[in-house]
Amino acid sequence: MEEVQVVIVGAGPAGLATSACLNHLNITNAVLEREDCYASLWKKKSYDRLKLHLAKQFCELPYMPFPSDTPTYVPKNLFVQYLDTYVSHFNINPKCNRSVKSAVYDVDLEKWYVKVENTLSGAQEMYLGKFLVVASGENSVGYIPQVRGLDGFNGQAIHSSKYENGKKYGGKNVLVVGSGNSGMEIAYDLSNSGANTSIVVRSPVHVLSKEIVFFGMVLLKLLPVTIVDKVVVGLGKLKYGNLSKYGIQKPKQGPFYLKATKGRSPTIDVGCIKKIKTREITVLPSITSIEGNLIRFENGIYNWYDAIIFATGYKSSVLNWLKDDNCYFNDNGMPRKRFPDHWKSENGLYSAGFSSRGLLGIAHDAHCIANDISSSLNLHYKKMD
Repeated sequence: MEEVQVVIVGAGPAGLATSACLNHLNITNAVLEREDCYASLWKKKSYDRLKLHLAKQFCELPYMPFPSDTPTYVPKNLFVQYLDTYVSHFNINPKCNRSVKSAVYDVDLEKWYVKVENTLSGAQEMYLGKFLVVASGENSVGYIPQVRGLDGFNGQAIHSSKYENGKKYGGKNVLVVGSGNSGMEIAYDLSNSGANTSIVVRSPVHVLSKEIVFFGMVLLKLLPVTIVDKVVVGLGKLKYGNLSKYGIQKPKQGPFYLKATKGRSPTIDVGCIKKIKTREITVLPSITSIEGNLIRFENGIYNWYDAIIFATGYKSSVLNWLKDDNCYFNDNGMPRKRFPDHWKSENGLYSAGFSSRGLLGIAHDAHCIANDISSSLNLHYKKMD
C-alpha cells in the first residue's frame, strides 16, 4: 500500500496539470495511468495532421507558457514535446500500466482506498489518499453508435482514435461518420490522399474558421455571449455562405452559447468546406442500414464503401470503477454540476478535465483543485495544533 495526500486517476493533460499544481504547493500525490504512457490520447490515438484548434494562449497548462517560437496553432508533435517538458519540469511521476479497479471512500478514516492492477506484472496494488481526483477524462473510451448491419460490414470499420493518415485509403470509397472537428479534418485528409470521401452530418453544426473563433474568444472578455454569437455567426456566413444547400444545417443557438451550456464545440474548418462545395467530399445524412459493403442513408441513397471511420466522440469510463461518489457523476459519467461548479464534490472528491472546455478548462480545474486541497490541509493542520 502506498499512502499519499492525493490520488489522481488519469495521466492525460488534466492529471498532469493537477499533479503540477499540487507539486507546486508541496502536496504529495500519485498519478495512476492505465495505458503504457502518459498523454496516450495525444501520443498514440490521434491522427498525424492534428493541430490544436485554438490559439496557443488558450491551451497552456498551469505555470508554463509555450515557447515564444511555437506556432499559434500548435501541431501534435510540438504539443507532445510540450507535455514531455512539462512532466520533467514539474517532476511529475506517472505510474503507467495501472488499471484502477475500484475507488472506495472509508468514512471512519476519511480516506480513499484505490485498488489497482499492475497490468505488466499482474500484481494488485492499493493507494490510500485523503483526496481523490478523477482525471480520466471525457475522452476515455471511443464511442461507436449502434448501426443496423454494422457487425456484418465487409470492409474496415474503426473509431477515429485509430486513424493515423489517409495513405492506405487512396482510391478507396471511405465514409466518415461525424461532422465535428475530428470528422471534418479526417475527411479533408482522406480526400487529399486520393480517397473517394463521404461524410455523414447527422445534426446541425456551426462551421467557423480558426480566425473567427479566436476573434470571438477575445470578444468574450468584453461583451456578452449573445452579442459575440451574433458577430461570429455573421462572420461565418460571410466566409462560407449558406451551407444548408450542401447538407449542413446551422443550429438555432449560437456557437459560444452551445459550448458554455452543452459542451458542444463549433467545427473549425481546415479546408473541408471548400472540398464539400466542389463536391470532392459528399455530405450524407444518417445511416439507416448496412448490408455487406452497401450502406443506405436516410435520404434513400445507397453506396458501396471499403471503410468507415467513426468520428463519433468518446465516453467517460469513471462509473466503471468509482464507488461512493454521492451521485456526483450522472449516468454518462459526467459531473451533474456544470462549469464553474463542476470540479468539486464531497469527501475530498474532485474531477479535472470534465468541463467540456478543452485545455483552458483543464488549467482552470487544476488550479481550483490544488488550491482547495491546500486550504483544506491547512485547516486540518490548524485543528491538530
